[in-house]
Amino acid sequence: MKLRLSLLCAGMLVALSFAPGEFVVASASAADASVESPKAGWYSQLVDADFVAKYAVLPKPDGVQIIDSRPASRKFDPGHIPTAMNLHDGDFDKLADQLPADKATLLIFYCEGFECMLSHNSAFKAEKLGYKNIKVYAAGYPDWIKKGNMGAVSLPFLKKKLDDGAPLTLIDSRPKERKYDKGHIPGAINIPDSDFDKLLDRLPADKASPLYFYCEGLSCKLSSDSAVKAVKLGYTQVKVVPEGYPGWVKLYGAGPTAGAAPAAKVAIQTTADKDAIAIASFEKILKEAPDSVFLVDVRDPAEFALGSFKGAINMPGATVEKRAGELPTDKPVIFFCSAGGRSGDALDKARKANPKIKAYFLDANVKWTKDGGYAITEN
Repeated sequence: MKLRLSLLCAGMLVALSFAPGEFVVASASAADASVESPKAGWYSQLVDADFVAKYAVLPKPDGVQIIDSRPASRKFDPGHIPTAMNLHDGDFDKLADQLPADKATLLIFYCEGFECMLSHNSAFKAEKLGYKNIKVYAAGYPDWIKKGNMGAVSLPFLKKKLDDGAPLTLIDSRPKERKYDKGHIPGAINIPDSDFDKLLDRLPADKASPLYFYCEGLSCKLSSDSAVKAVKLGYTQVKVVPEGYPGWVKLYGAGPTAGAAPAAKVAIQTTADKDAIAIASFEKILKEAPDSVFLVDVRDPAEFALGSFKGAINMPGATVEKRAGELPTDKPVIFFCSAGGRSGDALDKARKANPKIKAYFLDANVKWTKDGGYAITEN
């Protein structure tokens, strides 16, 4: 009987020794997927996904810093916990000056799950530097996603995707006139969070299409709010870009404005059909001044996902009339498909819905390759 009472008291002391949201690995239920028996070398102060979720929100809370201890390009860039900074454990000593100056700041380290020691190693190093409030989310990023939480991508990852012409929809959740029109990330469409429900037709029909939301940086929650709405609509590849437009400007300079003129222009030559751009003229523009035109792929999302011209947006033919208001009036719009039929039809619909646009279509056979190449031949 005394032994049972001793064990009960010990259990109560363990339960009372940790703040709400934390857990002791040795005493947690085996049914919880984020809990595992302690391993040698682990940092002792462990937390779970619910604890982390309180701080992985926008606007970013003061007094806390989530830290991703994984390598940047292979792990952090394509997916991390929102508001986390990247400090790879292998570079900890060189990058330690990036940690908050206040040693009382709550630091939450994580990496790639239970088999990953990077977060534990970094936690010990931070402790030696004098930080007094350190936790480790041992289950890490795989558990974060498994539990249905939102993932984030870095701006370098996003830029590479855009430069490679990867099929994606980049959405600026800020107000149009006050923010988007004054500068936005190249290739982004504007769906202000306040008008999200009214502008659903601007989202791709394919719910598996990658969606990336951004707004005004770590102090802005519009993008995360819109991203949650997109997930509720059934979109399965939704991420946020927490650093948003301010971060883009810092790394890559200001983006285009609503009335910005193209940086370079190449004269458009047409065929006998004055609405059809000549193949040679089209290829010259792609090579010398791709930013001087607005490329619209009118094929279905599944076709678009297999390859398209770099910088093109996907606007399936059936949606052109409703989305014609998205087309710019300050540069030529060029519609294309795989054979010229759908693109010509899209041109007619777009002109009817938005007479202010200057538009052409590519009347040619086009085939794309997996490496981003293409071949254009006459019909």
